[in-house]
Amino acid sequence: MTLTPEDLLNHPIPALKLTLGCPILDCSLNGGVPCNSITEIVAESGTGKTQLFLQLSLNAQLPLSLGGLSASSLYIHTEFPFPFRRLHQLSDSFQSRHSQIFTNNNVNPCDNIFVESVQSADQLFDIMPKIEYFLLNSKLKLPVRLIVIDSIAALFRSEFENTGSDLKRRSSLFFKVTGKLKVLARRFNLAVVVSNQVVDYMGSGDGVNGVRIGNLSSLCSSGRRVCPALGLAWANCVNSRLFLSRQENGEGNGGERRLHVVFAPHLPYSSCEFVIKREGVFGIQR
Repeated sequence: MTLTPEDLLNHPIPALKLTLGCPILDCSLNGGVPCNSITEIVAESGTGKTQLFLQLSLNAQLPLSLGGLSASSLYIHTEFPFPFRRLHQLSDSFQSRHSQIFTNNNVNPCDNIFVESVQSADQLFDIMPKIEYFLLNSKLKLPVRLIVIDSIAALFRSEFENTGSDLKRRSSLFFKVTGKLKVLARRFNLAVVVSNQVVDYMGSGDGVNGVRIGNLSSLCSSGRRVCPALGLAWANCVNSRLFLSRQENGEGNGGERRLHVVFAPHLPYSSCEFVIKREGVFGIQR
């Protein structure tokens, strides 16, 4: 049977999805983070991006029946020392919730998260062949099926000047890196998630540089208008964009946090409140 473009539009081939570790959050994403594509999470510092990524890296190890990928993870960090202490804290809670899987097998989930530090955009591009070789030749019990880059903005904002030639080179590198990631995602059925920062939005129009992108006319966090860093060229490199917002509520608990679907080919707009606890990130139903 030959598929036509109309068939794919009306009946898209379902992709495996990775649970966020909470049914309320998963409901907002129609099951979780999809494989075979790049999902971006945009947020200001301290909103919960890294917390979610650590949680995803643990959840990837769950069997398919529990929303996992029966897989290891490659976690590429770019900004600061990797939060090993927080990972171990989340891992302890994760093992307690899934003791039938990890206690009986005497497995430490942290051993299935491979951490790589990257300091520049060129270095990220240069290690792509090494990542492909690792995916092809590793003899892991749980193959790598999740790649995390936290954060992509740290690499591309620091080493390029605001000149025509530098911006052109930066955009070219965007497409080279994400093009390779998309090829790997399709070839190995990976979920790829990246974090992006925000900048204050000073314009009078909507969206990025006055152009509305996705479901939200504007993004607001901590009482101010913001927009994703890296601009329009980068927005065209990712398949889905999620936004984490934070608003103070005067109760001294860090304020209300929400996850928003800005754009995704498989999702309508939705939003969900969430909290960050010692045990992890969890959605709230009001």
